[in-house]
Amino acid sequence: MASGKIKPRLGLVLPAYNEQEVLPTTLSKLHDIKRDLIKDKLISANSFILVVDDGSSDETWHIIQEQELIHVELVGVKLSRNCGHQSALLAGMTEAVKLADIIITLDADLQDSPDVIKNMIMKYNEGNEIVYGVRSSRTEDTWFKRNTALAFYKIAALLGVKMVPNHADFRLMSCVAVKELLKMPERNVFLRAMVPLVGYRSAKVFYERHERQAGTSKYPLKKMLSFAIDGITSFSVEPIRILFGIGAFILGVAGIEIIYTLFAKMLGNAEAGWSSLMISIWLLGGINLTAISVVGVYIGKIFTEVKHRPLFHIEAETGTYLKSKQAS
Repeated sequence: MASGKIKPRLGLVLPAYNEQEVLPTTLSKLHDIKRDLIKDKLISANSFILVVDDGSSDETWHIIQEQELIHVELVGVKLSRNCGHQSALLAGMTEAVKLADIIITLDADLQDSPDVIKNMIMKYNEGNEIVYGVRSSRTEDTWFKRNTALAFYKIAALLGVKMVPNHADFRLMSCVAVKELLKMPERNVFLRAMVPLVGYRSAKVFYERHERQAGTSKYPLKKMLSFAIDGITSFSVEPIRILFGIGAFILGVAGIEIIYTLFAKMLGNAEAGWSSLMISIWLLGGINLTAISVVGVYIGKIFTEVKHRPLFHIEAETGTYLKSKQAS
């Protein structure tokens, strides 16, 4: 927590994947916000911006290098391949925590309004180690996206996954909280559920989400569904318990059906039922395939975890600021 005399050094961490269209505008906006925060004496003059190039195939890394020549407090980290949004965030926090007192993570498209960063820092100064950026509404989303998102949070809550509804990865964390987060050894990373597990006093700041100014979304529907499934299965075993309950229920129904069939046979009323047979085969076959698939997802996650492969490899870093501070 920041004291009344020493201003916290802020590290803004942005993962960027093929963001050449929007990155110059984003960095200009964040430099202005950082300058105003320094002027208001809310953060240290040594605060910085760290951009993680998540294996981009466009000019993202070149833009970072160019911007670093203009803004000495800009730091660039280039990953050797596209490791994914969550791993890129972890890579950025791993580097930023070496210098920063507080870290704010946000996406390079600035759909999560950076104008509330000041409010986040004020919440931190009130004694909160984690401050979540939460969307105040979803009126700009399509009906489908809005309702599927709400359904996801409700289902996740029912399955025991603790998350902050309508919060993505726009958050402030103190260096203490970040260091605790980095102790988690998961390879199946889902930060929205991992950060609440860290604990510590937290607060929320609400904002309206903007439309993307340029470029295209890196999270189409297919990727969002995969992300949601990974998130739930990484933090809850309830789906397996539910399958056990379904199996027990079907076993009970089967027992009743067996008794009924035996009585019908003894009374001479039994007839060959093609329809009921086919329905039973398809129903049980579908349930079996679903059950095997769910169990397979968990086995796959175990397979990934036990390998202990690193989540990211840093290919290059740029930023005279970072090098000078590490040397001092």
